[in-house]
Amino acid sequence: MRDPKARRSHTLAAKLRKHSTCLLLLLLWFALSLYLFISATPPAAAPLRRSAFLRSKARALSATTDGAALPVRIYVYDLPARFNSDWVAADARCARHLFAAEVAVHQALLAYAGRAARPDDADLFFVPVYVSCNFSTPNGFPSLSHARGLLADAVHLVRTQMPYWNRSAGADHVFVASHDFGACFHPMEDVAIADGIPNFLKRSILLQTFGVQGRHVCQDVEHVVIPPHVPPEVSRDLPEPDKVQRDIFAFFRGKMELHPKNISGRFYSKKVRTELLQHYGRNRKFYLKRKRFDNYRSEMARSLFCLCPLGWAPWSPRLVESVLLGCIPVIIADNIRLPFPSILRWPEISLQVAEKDIASLEMVLDHVVATNLTTIQKNLWDPVKRKALVFNRPMEVGDATWQVLKELEVLLDQSKRKYAGSWR
Repeated sequence: MRDPKARRSHTLAAKLRKHSTCLLLLLLWFALSLYLFISATPPAAAPLRRSAFLRSKARALSATTDGAALPVRIYVYDLPARFNSDWVAADARCARHLFAAEVAVHQALLAYAGRAARPDDADLFFVPVYVSCNFSTPNGFPSLSHARGLLADAVHLVRTQMPYWNRSAGADHVFVASHDFGACFHPMEDVAIADGIPNFLKRSILLQTFGVQGRHVCQDVEHVVIPPHVPPEVSRDLPEPDKVQRDIFAFFRGKMELHPKNISGRFYSKKVRTELLQHYGRNRKFYLKRKRFDNYRSEMARSLFCLCPLGWAPWSPRLVESVLLGCIPVIIADNIRLPFPSILRWPEISLQVAEKDIASLEMVLDHVVATNLTTIQKNLWDPVKRKALVFNRPMEVGDATWQVLKELEVLLDQSKRKYAGSWR
């Protein structure tokens, strides 16, 4: 029989060996963790690597408006007045017409306390050049012949007097191109495509009202699709859209050519507006007018559906006016790409009808009335969606300029990756 004392001694020794093994494993794990931590941490003397395009401290998002963080820090160049404010002084329409986003964004950024005060603190650089102020000749035909030269002069000034353009060849610089086909700077699509975007803008980021699905020469550049400009008071001067009596079924007022060739020999609106007039001009459910009427927005506010056919380009200020006034936009412009889809969710607040389906338009609208009219109207009256289409001055959280900055933050990272290899 074994001695009980010996048995206890044997058991105690076994436990000690077991604990020693556990302690040794614990020490090995701690040593390995410490080694990996030290290996992954740069030496204290080594500075953080900073891209020439993106300053890490500028991405701290410390600037706020009403408690909301500014998505991206942007520096506004102080260009001579001949590039911007002189145009507004010469013609007050410059700051209010459908192309006036170039003015509205500039003024909103200047008044914003959270913009980058020093260029060294900036993520992006805004170049304020107004090319759409002189938007028409005395006969009403669009005039953009000065745009390329004016922008080229501004870029030359920025490039030669400040160092920030040259470090990325303009990839962190932002321009507004709020005319029909954006930075192609011509109202006729075939000419716009032939002219293309100026080479000196092809690495920059453009804010433009023009946008289509798929490839197009006039959007073959980093860009953000923005809404056309509509004065902010439009949504304030009329009653709340859900309280207005809507006695007009379908409304359109604008250019509708019975003979759709204009003086240039091109077909306006791809004949869509002409077909609207031919199909529904005598239909009492459709309120279609060709003559100008300064108070036409009061008619939109009384309408259930507002027709938004393409003009020279796919987009139209009617898109914004309809939403602000609670009239369901009926978009007739194939392949159009609409602004701020993440916040606006256009399929929930509008209808899209193919250009070839004009003859079926009444049937489509009748079907909506019989099925989901109330749902669309409720979505349309959401103040968040309406605010996202308005360029306020000064900028407000959630408005169109704020949405632009959010979109720019996404493009900032994309541009950084795209051009990283060539930055100095």
